Amino acid sequence: MSILNESLADRIRNSGAPSRPRENAPGAPVDGMSYVRGGTDRELAHITIPQLMRKAVSRHGPRDAVVFADTGARRSYYDFDREIDALATGLLAMGLQKGERVGIWSPNRYEWILTQFATARIGLVLVNINPAYRLAEVEYALNKVGCRALVLAKSFKTSDYLAMIWQLAPELETCAPGRLSAARLPTLRSVVVMDESPGPGVFTFDQVRNLGGPAQQLRLPMIDSALDPDDAINIQFTSGTTGAPKGATLSHYNIVNNARFVTGRIQLTDTDRLCIPVPLYHCFGMVMGVLGAVSRGAAMVFPGEAFDPVATLRALSGERCTAVYGVPTMFVAMLQALENQSFDLGALRTGIMAGAPCPIDVMEQVNNRMNMRQVTICYGMTETSPVSFQSFVDDPVDKRCSTVGRVHPHLEVKIVDADGTIAPVGEQGELCTRGYSVMKGYWADDERTRESIIDGWMHTGDLATFDDDGFCSIVGRVKDMIIRSGENIYPREIEEYLFRHPEVSEAQVFGIPDETYGEVVCAWIIPKPGSNLTEDTIRQFCQGQIAHYKVPQHIRIVDEIPMTITGKPQKFVMRDRMVEMLSAGAAG
Repeated sequence: MSILNESLADRIRNSGAPSRPRENAPGAPVDGMSYVRGGTDRELAHITIPQLMRKAVSRHGPRDAVVFADTGARRSYYDFDREIDALATGLLAMGLQKGERVGIWSPNRYEWILTQFATARIGLVLVNINPAYRLAEVEYALNKVGCRALVLAKSFKTSDYLAMIWQLAPELETCAPGRLSAARLPTLRSVVVMDESPGPGVFTFDQVRNLGGPAQQLRLPMIDSALDPDDAINIQFTSGTTGAPKGATLSHYNIVNNARFVTGRIQLTDTDRLCIPVPLYHCFGMVMGVLGAVSRGAAMVFPGEAFDPVATLRALSGERCTAVYGVPTMFVAMLQALENQSFDLGALRTGIMAGAPCPIDVMEQVNNRMNMRQVTICYGMTETSPVSFQSFVDDPVDKRCSTVGRVHPHLEVKIVDADGTIAPVGEQGELCTRGYSVMKGYWADDERTRESIIDGWMHTGDLATFDDDGFCSIVGRVKDMIIRSGENIYPREIEEYLFRHPEVSEAQVFGIPDETYGEVVCAWIIPKPGSNLTEDTIRQFCQGQIAHYKVPQHIRIVDEIPMTITGKPQKFVMRDRMVEMLSAGAAG
């Protein structure tokens, strides 16, 4: 490395951004090194979520704010704002105080977003509980952050939420609502259920909406004046693929600005109608969707409690939606549904596809069959509020499929090697992000916070590269990298090759332990419908085309890939299952 580049790396690592680059456009790498900086032409907003809502109400009051297509619920910004205040005063009447934590455990419902804004209205910290959580997970989450209240649906699919809470807190049988004292949930005092007759010891959601009175109404302006954009306002638990889940703690400032910039990239306006089939408990729904729409005065359209391709298409058509969010598997499901039914998608123009790489044929079909020629790709993580990179609506299709776009405004991003040195453009390394979007930390976990945020840089754990124009490609996870006899193998590279096979619908590559090589390559593959794909076919497809050590030693043809609720492949689950199967086979 030259003296010039060593100096640049030292300046970035030790003191922040380098001096202004020579003729570099915002987002372009600096001096051939893997450091990019977002533009600053759009100012950061130092405001709270209630202030964001007030602006939307003052400008767009009579327009649709929220539509739930499955229940028929429809609210204007005026109506939505009034109901937010009513719930906020009810929470105050329950005795909740600024800074206390309130959990929300529910699929996508109107009560969810009402709780989102009502808690923010009075400075309560909303704690997002994954709807897929079971007994041990919800107990851990509630106790980890010390939830004072929990708002929950009675049940959803195979999850009986109320029964699980009763199991954790049988003391509900004999306590008055708001007076819970449970041995296993020591900080929890109130349980609020979205049901008309949930049983003893709990509030109904409607009771809380009507609980507040003039005294609580008078407190709202005083509380509002005491809110600070830098206050913690939301805790979201990471997936916990290695160890217990961590509570990423986000401020008003974090998520309000990220929402603004995300919807800025797709050019959302107050005339748009954004369909949100992604889960609210995740940043994709809550920040990029809900807060993003409110930042523009757009309408939010929810097809139902959980994603269903036909219900989503019906909502897109019936509500004349102009934008929709989803992970690639959701778009694939909608495209398949369109083969059997027709829907009028003429109003659609844009949206966001995130959570996993998008195959180019899927992107082209979304562009053409769904009329979404301006769909963009995003990349980020919960800890960065979430988006750091996003494509523009006019980026070439190949760039929107092979990369995650360019850096967001007001962010710095660098790619570093194993020694922490900034890599040259084109070389792989760990992606690190710094700026307004980086979380406040993991709740009550200083050690893990220090491990992840170093000198203000959030270490993502993702392997990435930049090209000369600043487009970022995510090539894998640092921990997913396979080391076979000293050779570093990046699963994403093999996956991209396997996707070229005309009968491959989905491919996931990961490493499993091996006595001889340390690790060997394993692939799980979903064939396209009607395919006769075999393991031998895949091996023959790889032979002589990719290096011998990259050819999967173990191949499994499967019907489905284990995924998180947000559509991210769970490679650790595949790895564990494959090891079990191989061990069982050896024993047999």
